[in-house]
Amino acid sequence: MFLLLIATITVLSITLLVLQLKKPNNFPPGPIWYPIIGSVSAVKKVAKAYGGAHVGYSKLAEMYNTNVLGLKFGKENVIVVLSYPLVKTILTSEEYEGRPDGYFLRLRCMGTRRGITITDGPYWKTQRAFVTSHLRSLGYGKKPMERLIREEVSVLIDVIKEKENQEIRIGSILAFSVLNVLWALMAGSRLDRNDSRLKRILDLFDQRARVFDMSGGLLNKFPWLRFIAPKKTGYSLITQINKELKELLLTLIQDHYSTWYEGRSDDLIYSFITEMKKQNGKDSTFTEDQLIMVCLDLFIGGAQTSSNTVDFACQLMILHPDVQKKVSDCLQKAFDRDEEITYSERHRVPYVEAVLSEILRFRHVAPIAGPRRVLKDTYLDNYFIPKDTTVLISVYSVHNDKEYWKDPEVFRPERFLDSDGKFIYHERLIPFGLGKRRCLGDMLAKSCIFTFFCEMLRSFELSIYPGSEMPKGIPTPGITLTPEKYKTKFTERLN
Repeated sequence: MFLLLIATITVLSITLLVLQLKKPNNFPPGPIWYPIIGSVSAVKKVAKAYGGAHVGYSKLAEMYNTNVLGLKFGKENVIVVLSYPLVKTILTSEEYEGRPDGYFLRLRCMGTRRGITITDGPYWKTQRAFVTSHLRSLGYGKKPMERLIREEVSVLIDVIKEKENQEIRIGSILAFSVLNVLWALMAGSRLDRNDSRLKRILDLFDQRARVFDMSGGLLNKFPWLRFIAPKKTGYSLITQINKELKELLLTLIQDHYSTWYEGRSDDLIYSFITEMKKQNGKDSTFTEDQLIMVCLDLFIGGAQTSSNTVDFACQLMILHPDVQKKVSDCLQKAFDRDEEITYSERHRVPYVEAVLSEILRFRHVAPIAGPRRVLKDTYLDNYFIPKDTTVLISVYSVHNDKEYWKDPEVFRPERFLDSDGKFIYHERLIPFGLGKRRCLGDMLAKSCIFTFFCEMLRSFELSIYPGSEMPKGIPTPGITLTPEKYKTKFTERLN
C-alpha cells in the first residue's frame, strides 16, 4: 500500500512537470523550458553576457527571429514584446491592462495587493482617478507644481555652491530634491534637507532597490525559497525594510489624522482621509493600507525615475562637453540671468528639449516596462497568448530600433531637431508609456528633469573631479537602470 502511494505520487509529480513543460499551441518561440526553472537559466545567461535582461531579451528575440518572445518563469507563462507596433498594442489595448498577482509583487506591497502600480480592474480605475483628480486640484502639472519645483531647485543650487570645488555624487542630492517635491504634494509642506525622515526614506529606498534586484528573480519564480534561505534570497531584509517604511508613512498619516477636519483637502493625504471617512464601509477601497501604498507608489515612481534620469544627464554632459557647451549657450541666449526657468517655457530652448529627449531615449531608466497580465485569450502577431500570461514590455527595443533611429547606439541630440533647429516630436519616444496605464507622475518627472537640468547647466560647468576615474557611460542594470558611480566637479559660471 505504501509503495503504491509513493508510485502514485511519483507518477502525478512527473505528469505535472511534463504538463508544465508543454507549451500552449502556437505560443511564441523562445528558449527550451526545463522542469521547475522553465527558461530562467537562458535569460540569466544572456543578461550576464550583454549587460542586463533588457538587452538579453532583444538578443534572444534576434536568435528566434521574433518580436514576441515566449518564456517560462517557474510556473508562469511569460511573453516579452518587442518593436513599436506591438508595444503600442500592449500599452493601449484593454485586454493587456491587467497586472500579475504573483508573490513577489505582493511582497513589494507589504503583503497586500494595494496601491496603484500593481492593481487592476475597477479597484485600480477608482484609485487612479481619485489620485489624479486630487493631485490636479493641488496644482499638479500647473503653476503651483512649478513653484514647488522652483523652491527645491533654489535649495539644490545653494547646496552645490556650498560644495563648489568639492567632489559631488549628484545622484544622492538630486533624489532628496525630487522626493521633497513629492512630499510637499502629498503631505502639504517641504522638509529641511537635514530632516531625518527624508534621509531615512531615501536610505530605505536605496536598500530596497538593491535587495529587490538581488531577490526579485528568485522570489518571484520560486517563492518557497523564502522558507529555506530567507537571508540569502533577501526575504528577511525586504520584510524589515517594508516594516520601517510602513512605520514612517503611518506616522505621517497619523499626524494628519490629528489635524484633519471634515472636508479638509489641502494635500493628498488629507483628501484621502476625507474620502476614507466618507466611504467608511467594509467594501471601500479607501483604507489606511491603500493610502500607505499610494504614498509609496508615488515616492518610488517619481523620485527614483527623475533623479536617475538627471544623474544620467549630468554624466552624459561630462562625457560630451561639446553638447554641454551648446546647452549652456542656448540657455544663456533664451533666458536672462535672473529669469526663472520653468517647464512651461521649454519651447524657448529647442536644443535643450532635443538633448533631454535623447537622454530619455539613450538611457531610459526603465527599459522593461510592465509587467502586464492578459485578461482574456488573445492573439498577438499571429501567436496565441492565453489568459493570465504575464507580459513584459521592451521599451529598450523601441528606443534602440536600428531601422527607425539608424544609429541608436550613438548619443546624438540632433535626431530631435529639423534643419531649422526646431524640435521634432517622435512618437516612438515613450519613456512614460502610453494609454490608460501611462505613468501617473509623468508631468512631475518631465518638469523636474527639465528644471533641475537647465538650472544646473546654466549655473555650473560640469566636469569629472580631478584625480577620479572618468565614467565609461555603461549603465548598471537592476530594477531600474542607474548610472555607474562617478564624482562630479561643479564650477560656477560667472557670466
